[in-house]
Amino acid sequence: MLQASHLTKKFGELVAVNDLSFSVEEGQVYGIAGPNGAGKSTVYNLITGIYSFEGDITFDGISLSGMPPHKIAQLGISRTFQIPQTFPSLSVEQGVGVGSRFGDSDGYDSENVESILEFLGLEEDRNLITSDLNLLGKKKLMIGSALATRPRVLLLDEPMAGSNAHEIRDLMELIRRINKDMGVTIIVIEHFMKVLIELTDKLLIIESGTKIAEGDPNEVTQLPEVIESYLGDAYADDN
Repeated sequence: MLQASHLTKKFGELVAVNDLSFSVEEGQVYGIAGPNGAGKSTVYNLITGIYSFEGDITFDGISLSGMPPHKIAQLGISRTFQIPQTFPSLSVEQGVGVGSRFGDSDGYDSENVESILEFLGLEEDRNLITSDLNLLGKKKLMIGSALATRPRVLLLDEPMAGSNAHEIRDLMELIRRINKDMGVTIIVIEHFMKVLIELTDKLLIIESGTKIAEGDPNEVTQLPEVIESYLGDAYADDN
């Protein structure tokens, strides 16, 4: 479904992504992990057309190289950000509506907006100004805006950051529902390794923009090179 081949991205002398290849199958929840500065968010910026790159990314056989972000979104790829990005002066309903207007070739779809508000449990907050939402509410709204573009692939960038244990469980269940009930393929960057092990079908570990390992999450996290480069001995001892 989504194939990255020999991706390389340089910022001057800094190589942020280095000859990286991976593939995501339709229906998967695919995880990406690695230390801070490993190039994880840069990979998202390559997929969504923010940065140019060497190599190639194809989506259902269509090359995304050189394609602008709005065209990539209209193909069916949407994303969220580490820090919730919303429109603080808009209502919750309007915020979801922005995604509908941006991503749907037919323009604003009130039925689509309504179904997403119901799916996320935000119906009662529809008239609330976005800036008044708590962190979890802003995260859900950002996900809702992304879903309103009708994506086939949703890229989530550290959705658990800043959340407590209860909120993490809530978000994990939401991701499962988006994947299973809406049929959306998920790619998720996350630092909470136990979340990735429980949530994902396949896991990619990168360091300095280079692939360290890829495969079954339980197997990948037991590899010596992954423990040495990212997880540390304390993780190995606990597991």
